[in-house]
Amino acid sequence: MPAMLADIARILRETFVAQAEHHPTIGSTSDRAAERARQPPVELPLLVLADQQTAGRGRGANRWWTGPGGLALSLLVDAQTVGARRQRSPLVALAAAVAVADAIRPLLPAHRVGIHWPNDVLAAGRKLAGILVEVLPDRRHVIGIGLNTNNTLADAPPELQATAATLRDLSGVEQDQTAVLIRLLKCLEGEFSELRVNPAGVTGRANELCLQRGSTLTIATGKGQITGTCAGIDSDGAIVLETPAGVRRFVSGVVRQ
Repeated sequence: MPAMLADIARILRETFVAQAEHHPTIGSTSDRAAERARQPPVELPLLVLADQQTAGRGRGANRWWTGPGGLALSLLVDAQTVGARRQRSPLVALAAAVAVADAIRPLLPAHRVGIHWPNDVLAAGRKLAGILVEVLPDRRHVIGIGLNTNNTLADAPPELQATAATLRDLSGVEQDQTAVLIRLLKCLEGEFSELRVNPAGVTGRANELCLQRGSTLTIATGKGQITGTCAGIDSDGAIVLETPAGVRRFVSGVVRQ
């Protein structure tokens, strides 16, 4: 069974993370990060890592599978780190998705890697990573990322085997978890820096990486469902659909393709 074997000292030395903790097994790294936020003092950014999650969360009621050898992490950051004025908070998830995609693309040169708005990263048409951002009452952010690295679909639940992907399966080699994590954290730091000074740069990069452009999508919101052709991601981070009734923008919603 692959072990995470994360080198915490190296992570603290080479990235913007100020404090880190590693759990062999945990319910949810994001729940743990939120718990630490209620237990000051805590140095930020705080990184919570786990080899296995028993209650990893996705959007809504979805669960995130963390198989043996996968990478589960959550970052607790303050609002200043991500430049998150209230109207920018939805962009944090897009910035994280861009960072994940850019971190793993060099590891999969034979496969197309990109973003499925609002919070998934795909490789070879399958889900490789998911992102969940939660905003705490004091505006600190918990950025949860599940990345399938050294886990394998042979261990995945049957319902995921046709839709998920892992770096190990796609590349044919076992990855250095610490190196992957450091690359990811450096990309996150860069995207957060861009988000503070130039949010349009982040959304522009997200639009370049958008895999849904040209596809027929249905967006479900609290007011119903709208179907149209995806025209990409705009400068505010909204997904744009061209519909018979005109162009529609969505800053939130569930994509049904």
